[in-house]
Amino acid sequence: VQLQASGGGLVQAGDSLSVSCVASGGTFNRYTMAWFRQAPGKEREFVSAIKSPGSATFYRDSVKGRFTISRVNARNTVYLQMNSLKPEDTAVYYCAAGPGVINSAIRDFKMYAYWGQGTLVTVSS
Repeated sequence: VQLQASGGGLVQAGDSLSVSCVASGGTFNRYTMAWFRQAPGKEREFVSAIKSPGSATFYRDSVKGRFTISRVNARNTVYLQMNSLKPEDTAVYYCAAGPGVINSAIRDFKMYAYWGQGTLVTVSS
């Protein structure tokens, strides 16, 4: 499975931005899709995930109410809509795909077998 993320950029605090990730080479609708991020000098952290089938969603607390994850299986694409962005959201955002990810481990990066190259989101204050 190959994942290609895109949509990052430079925005101001309070702005919105959407990033997307297109998958190829696998059965997309069988994978849990997730977004992780890594800020400079910090560890990679879970942002959000969406299951399939069923499209149950999960978020880290700091982005709840601001970020929305979605997927379109017919397009092999997962999206992350980010609203009310804050400087602390600045990071490289990575999409990831994992087969058979259980809910209790959905925030664990080790559960995801496939990773995209990352897209940089910079939020200025």
